Amino acid sequence: MGKGLSMPNGYTGKILRVNLSNNTIRIEEHDEVFYRRYLGGSALVAYYLLKETDKGIDPLGPDNKLIFSSGVITGAPISGTGRNSVGAKSPLTGGFAGSEVGGHWGAELKRAGWDAVIFDGRTSSPVYLWLKDDKAEIRDASRLWGEDSGEGASKIRKELGLENDRLLQVSIIGRGGENLVRYACVMNEGKDAAGRGGLGAVMGSKKLKAIAVRGSGRVSPVDMPVLTSLSKKLVSILPGYWAHELGTGGYMEGGAATGNLPYNNFRDGDFPAPDRISGHTLKETGLRIGMEGCWACAVRCKKVVRIDEEKLKVDAYYGGPEYETLGALGSCCGVSDLKAICKASELCNRYSLDTISCGVTISFAMECFEKGLINRNDTSGIDLRFGNTEAMLRMIEMISKREGFGNVLAEGSRLAANKIGKDAYKLAVNVKGQEVPMHEPRLKRALGIGYALSSTGADHQHNVHDTGTMTEGGIKNMKPLGIIEPVPLEDMGPKKVRLLQYWLNWIHSYNCLHMCMFLPWTPNEVVSITNAVTGWETSVLELSKVGERAINLMRIFNIREGLTVKDDTLPERFYHPQTSGSLSETSVDKDKLHEAVQTYYGMMGWNHEGHPSLEKLQELDVEWAYNSMN
Repeated sequence: MGKGLSMPNGYTGKILRVNLSNNTIRIEEHDEVFYRRYLGGSALVAYYLLKETDKGIDPLGPDNKLIFSSGVITGAPISGTGRNSVGAKSPLTGGFAGSEVGGHWGAELKRAGWDAVIFDGRTSSPVYLWLKDDKAEIRDASRLWGEDSGEGASKIRKELGLENDRLLQVSIIGRGGENLVRYACVMNEGKDAAGRGGLGAVMGSKKLKAIAVRGSGRVSPVDMPVLTSLSKKLVSILPGYWAHELGTGGYMEGGAATGNLPYNNFRDGDFPAPDRISGHTLKETGLRIGMEGCWACAVRCKKVVRIDEEKLKVDAYYGGPEYETLGALGSCCGVSDLKAICKASELCNRYSLDTISCGVTISFAMECFEKGLINRNDTSGIDLRFGNTEAMLRMIEMISKREGFGNVLAEGSRLAANKIGKDAYKLAVNVKGQEVPMHEPRLKRALGIGYALSSTGADHQHNVHDTGTMTEGGIKNMKPLGIIEPVPLEDMGPKKVRLLQYWLNWIHSYNCLHMCMFLPWTPNEVVSITNAVTGWETSVLELSKVGERAINLMRIFNIREGLTVKDDTLPERFYHPQTSGSLSETSVDKDKLHEAVQTYYGMMGWNHEGHPSLEKLQELDVEWAYNSMN
């Protein structure tokens, strides 16, 4: 390992183990069987959490592990392979946390010769880890503590004498992570977030400010001509491709018309100004000054926003708001001021806060304020009503500092509702403690079932958006998975559950491979990419089984930590219609949801309590995990 390292199979076989309590570093090695069984990402994270942590550990204590992982295709020279994951026990849900993030950091970790880095213990004073190929050094970060993500990364570059080295990559936390906000995230270079589950708080609890990495190796595909051919095909379809043109949040009007765009804490329909907060408007008004991309990616779907106004100055270093942010800190809070949403996005990226959980928690508090459950005496004098732009921005600052009422909201909507009391719990829109993303289960029924079942809490990425599975065209690329006919949107029966099961197994393999979900690759093309990089003869079946293995291991971790079938449900809000708009006469049927969850259990080989059977784990070759449930 070291300078010029070549990886002809997509992995190095080396995992770096860093113990922050005793300041030691060691190397752990694995063979091909390990990588074919787990690939990386969520499966690898669940493997280590189950193997090496005890039941009931404090997520913010020294016994939790913090795991940064790549996948076997990370860093390969083809679009979609620039992702890595971060995982730990979640301080937000008390269960499994695994979050994927784009950018260039994951590829640089691989170029330095590492498949993953696992942090144990906790240091007494702030540090950062510096990786230069096979050299690993724990460095003092005392003077960096308190810095925003961008300023902290800049000072690390200066300290290393690499201010102008564009390949140096820094994964870092800001004050949200340092102050243990339960939905703090981990930022790759200030603009790409491992957003969900509170992993930035875990990083902060360990007094780990950053991981800086610079490598000189390369992933050397076994069959480069295959990747070249697929890359040419992708480039040919980019003109007009939605992600390439506008990124996410392109046109919000359609989402508002169908009820999919959350408005006022998922309560109301007909958000009156969807066009004012869209990605199209960002472009047309000149707020968006460019588009950037992840490692080796031709799509370039990431917005770059700059605003030079004194009161709403936005630094382009921190990227720009994607759909989830436009919804969570925009329409969900009743806010239609696009410049203010851009500023909110910048603040969250500066402070390392998950924009989804932050926005939904603030919108929850806004509804509590509107209903009189809290008042100005509770909110530090802030008029926390829907649509109050200044209040939204001020609350982000207070949350990041855990200042005043921000200290309550820094706990997330579930714990904040417990603190407020009365009927506040009915207004908290989360699953297992994780706030719901900007997609509406009263419209997308399979998505709602997926929210309820997700081991990480509500998540729109490892899920089905079943507005796209109603037609032959919508399921075209799903047919290699065995999804061979469309299913009506409102269906919550066995056909819809089967579609969900097949798709979840497949899409979880993306979280292990670290393939971007915005790339229009078909399942067979993903298989071709994996084979071309690794030299394996894998298949849709094998990759789907890795995804299924990850689902089962994450499930077992949650069972071990005390989550039950009662947690596989949706928040009260979705059992009632929206107050207006296209979803004003429809809602999720609670009994049908429960029946669908039980059907999924049966299809997965789980019992009525959602516990995987020994035979299922034997089939997946992870029977070692069975005793963790007992």
